[in-house]
Amino acid sequence: MAEAQSYDLVIVGGGIGGSALAIVMAQAGKSVLLLEQSHIYEDKVRGEWIAPWGVAEVQRLGLYDLLMGAGGHHITRHVTYDETLEPAAAEASSMALNIFAPGVPGPLCLRHPVHCQTLFDAAAEAGAEALRGVQVTKVSAGDQPRVTYEVDGQAMEATGRLLVGADGRTSQVREASQIALHQDKPHHWFAGLLVDGVEGWDDDVQAIGTEGDFGFLAFPQGGGRVRVYGGYALEQNQRFRGPEGPRRFLDAFAMSCSPGNRHLVAGTPAGPLFSYFNNDSWTDQPFAEGVVLVGDAAGWNDPIVGLGLSITYRDVRIVSELLKGDDDWAALSFASYAEERAERMRRLRFAAHLQASIDMEFGEAAKARRRRLFEQGARDPSLRAHGFAVMAGPEALPPEMFTEAHRARVLGD
Repeated sequence: MAEAQSYDLVIVGGGIGGSALAIVMAQAGKSVLLLEQSHIYEDKVRGEWIAPWGVAEVQRLGLYDLLMGAGGHHITRHVTYDETLEPAAAEASSMALNIFAPGVPGPLCLRHPVHCQTLFDAAAEAGAEALRGVQVTKVSAGDQPRVTYEVDGQAMEATGRLLVGADGRTSQVREASQIALHQDKPHHWFAGLLVDGVEGWDDDVQAIGTEGDFGFLAFPQGGGRVRVYGGYALEQNQRFRGPEGPRRFLDAFAMSCSPGNRHLVAGTPAGPLFSYFNNDSWTDQPFAEGVVLVGDAAGWNDPIVGLGLSITYRDVRIVSELLKGDDDWAALSFASYAEERAERMRRLRFAAHLQASIDMEFGEAAKARRRRLFEQGARDPSLRAHGFAVMAGPEALPPEMFTEAHRARVLGD
């Protein structure tokens, strides 16, 4: 094994969180080793939509122009369709998306593999040592964190003043640091597919809707390409399996409540179809001696509200500000990061649970609940306030919007 190399930061995971942090810290003059397992970033049908508050975090990190230059596409309007609403009424109530963050036109979409590659390349250009095809074999936390890894058939070792776990949901760094991960029960299945050749869908409009036993979301990426998602009941785990699954999935978008979905149905699958459980996870303390976690490694939000990237960019912004603000990292505390993240994730779990209960439950009782919510929400906007938390950030609402009393008001319990 080669002699261990020393760095300020050793970052395990060269996805969006790891690469973004590597850029910022290398630009700050720190020595950074960035380790990424994959040789090629693959389409994992998630992580392509950044909420307006997340775009504001991207701007604060100085990465906005980089993402726009890579093909970033803003969505400026939102429409909620439903089997209890006439399509014309739904479209007449469309929402402008430039109201949630100053200077942000709306959510930002960028295909995940392109997003990752853009940041990884920028990290190397900023001065980080960025390696691909890395197999991490051992992680040691503590006052002298250490990573053993293999790359190009050679065993290597690196030490750092700080080890960053940006290695996703099954984080090796989190496990080695003995940081507990909590998860709630899955609510429903959530499948995603990239669709090309979607002629007729407005590139500026995102949509969500529920009809029968299926709930859909659509996020255009520009140029006739749309990322679509569909939610369905847990007991229907075989619904879109097999070689004809993508076609059956797109056919499920044929809804009378959203006539424009015919353009999605007529599109061509342009990537894999994957289904995931919809649930939340969190860590009580996303750090240990010599280690800090960012992104999914520190716990993730139910993808029904699509906030994975926004959460990650805020993680990176807070951690990088702490690191740049005090060079004595041995004495640096991440307690403020842990406190902010815990409350942030608690509020977002609340918002996601409400969204799932409204849009991804099916049958007559759920239908009646949505009808009541649309009717009463027109008179009392606070019943849909969780949507504001998704778009503007969980801190944008007062604490009483995240209580069991408010949940009961919204769901009619």
